[in-house]
Amino acid sequence: MQLKAYKNELIVGLAFLLLIIAFSYKQIQVSNQNNASSDGATSLQELKDVIALKKIWGDKKITKKVEKLKTLVSPSKVKWHRQGKKLTASFQGLNAQEFNRLIIKMMNLPVEIQKLEVQNTGSVYQVEFKCKW
Repeated sequence: MQLKAYKNELIVGLAFLLLIIAFSYKQIQVSNQNNASSDGATSLQELKDVIALKKIWGDKKITKKVEKLKTLVSPSKVKWHRQGKKLTASFQGLNAQEFNRLIIKMMNLPVEIQKLEVQNTGSVYQVEFKCKW
């Protein structure tokens, strides 16, 4: 077998092989660049979310907002115990309107609810609420 006779075909074959390798390398690099770009965008969005949550949870007025729960119903229906940044409240004898107002206000507070127990007897509601912030 003479290599000189197939010299041109070998050169074309090697060039074609080199072309396939270069194309594959380029595709891999573009794919890696797209992945890095999307990872960067995801990280940036997560950072924005963390900053927004930090502003909400770090608010100095949370205590005042929690204290407003005490004024939603008459003082005779409330047993209130706040110690530092922990609250234990018990609401007895609530009608439907008071109950709805109270639950809506609780759910809109930026606090960690540890316990929320609701009991319904007829048209009267009892609520036990524990949270921290």
